[in-house]
Amino acid sequence: QVQLVESGGGSVQAGGSLRLSCAASGRTFSSYAMGWFRQAPGKECEFVAAITWSGGTRLYADSAKGRFTISRDNAKNTVYLQMNGLKSEDTSVYYCAATRGTSWSIEAMDYWGKGTLVTVSS
Repeated sequence: QVQLVESGGGSVQAGGSLRLSCAASGRTFSSYAMGWFRQAPGKECEFVAAITWSGGTRLYADSAKGRFTISRDNAKNTVYLQMNGLKSEDTSVYYCAATRGTSWSIEAMDYWGKGTLVTVSS
């Protein structure tokens, strides 16, 4: 069992930065690949970024490439999402998720956090 708790959300002006953190419980964190997803009001949940258990491979949605960076610290059981150059369309609830699989679909995630709200004002 893995419990995930996100933090770091808040309100920021367009062009600003935020760093989200996701703290995981459990001794098996390093065996899970981790992902960030987001859901804007009235929209479906979408993939943002993912990182393999070793950190050796990182994947990004087109909307995140060049602006967001995912990283992890297995010693601290934490995954991060550094978000720079934020835009109003980045306003969403951001969720972290964990999987032992290799698919990044929403259905493939084994565990989810409760989310943290990011609001970007223009």
